[in-house]
Amino acid sequence: MAGLGIGLIGTGYMGKCHALAWNNVASIFGDVERPRLITLAEVNADLAAKKATELGFANSTCNGRDLMSDPSIDVISVTTPNAFHAEMAIAALEAGKHVWCEKPMAPALADAIRMRDAAARSGRVAVMGYNYIQNPMIRHIRRLIGEGAIGAVNHVRVEMDEDFMADPAQPFYWKSEASSGYGALDDFAVHPLSLLFTLFGHVEAVVTDMVKPYETRSLASGGSRHVENHDIASVLLRLEGGISAALMANRSAWGRKGRIAVQIFGSAGSILFDQERMNEFQLYQASGRPEEQGFRTILAAPHHKPYDRFIPAPGHGLGFNDLKVIECRELIAAIGGDKAHVIGFDDGLRIERSVHAMAQSFTERRWVTVEG
Repeated sequence: MAGLGIGLIGTGYMGKCHALAWNNVASIFGDVERPRLITLAEVNADLAAKKATELGFANSTCNGRDLMSDPSIDVISVTTPNAFHAEMAIAALEAGKHVWCEKPMAPALADAIRMRDAAARSGRVAVMGYNYIQNPMIRHIRRLIGEGAIGAVNHVRVEMDEDFMADPAQPFYWKSEASSGYGALDDFAVHPLSLLFTLFGHVEAVVTDMVKPYETRSLASGGSRHVENHDIASVLLRLEGGISAALMANRSAWGRKGRIAVQIFGSAGSILFDQERMNEFQLYQASGRPEEQGFRTILAAPHHKPYDRFIPAPGHGLGFNDLKVIECRELIAAIGGDKAHVIGFDDGLRIERSVHAMAQSFTERRWVTVEG
C-alpha cells in the first residue's frame, strides 16, 4: 500500500522540521509506509522550487490552495506564520485532508473555534504541533505521577525562557505584531501549557500579568514601530483537581535558549525537568533513610520508548527534531485509527481558551475562569 501523500505549506524553521519528520518517520520506526512528499507551497515561486528540491518534495507551488485540490495529497502540514493557520487549516479540512498544524491554533479565539468546528465536520484527523509532549522523559514523568511515585501532586511551576527577543536592537518583525497574537502567551507559553495538559489536565482558572521590556523596535527601513504585544508573562493557575500552578514565560531572557523548566511537587517527592537538558530529569522520593535522601538523575535510555527507535545505548540523547519525528508517527497512528499521543483540535482549543483567559485577566486585573 502506498504511503500517505504529503503537502507542506511554509518552509521556515517549523516547515523544515515537518519536512525532516516526514522524510525520516519510516526509516526511524520501520512500521509505516514511507510517506510520499508530493507538493511544497511557499509564497515565492523560486524559493518554493529551491526548498522542494532541498526537502525532497516532488513539486512546488506559490499558492497553498493548490494542495487542496490535489487528490494525491492526504495530509497537509501547516507551518505558516500564526495569522494564516486558520485559513489554511480550514481550507485543508474542507478539502478532505488531514491536518498537522503548528501551534498556536490562531491569534483570534473565534478562528480557533472555526478550526475545531471544521475538524469536527470533516471527520479528518487534525492535530497540533506540540512536540515537547513527545519527549520520552515527559512520557516517563507522566507514568511516575500516575503510579504515585511522588504522592499526590499539590503544586507545579513551569518557566519557559528564550532570548530571541532579548536584544533591544532586534528589529521589529511579525512576532511583535498584534495580528500574531498576545506575544509570550500564545506564541510561546502554549508549549508549557501543552505539558501541563499532558501531565495534569486542563487549566481551570488564571490570573495574569504581562510586560513589554521594550516599547518600540527599529524598522529595517528606518524609524521605529510600537511593539504591539508582550514578551513577558507571569500567570497563577488552578489546574484540574485543584492543583495550584505558576507559569512564567519570557522571550527576552538573555542566556536562555530553549528552557522549559518544570518543577512538580507532591506529598511524597518532587520531579524536576528542564528542556535545555531534555534527556534527563531529577527525581526525589521522600523515603528510605533521611541521611541518604536526595535527587536522582534519570538519563534517557532505550527502555524509555520510543528512544530505542533512534539510539540503542542509554545517555546519548535525542534532539528537538527527533521529537518531531515521534509526533509524526503519532499522527500517522491517529490517521490509521489507532490510539495516539497527540493534541487534537478539541484539546488545542482548550489551550487557546486558557491563553485568552490569561489575556482577559491581564486586561481586567482579576482571576478568570477558563471556559470548558
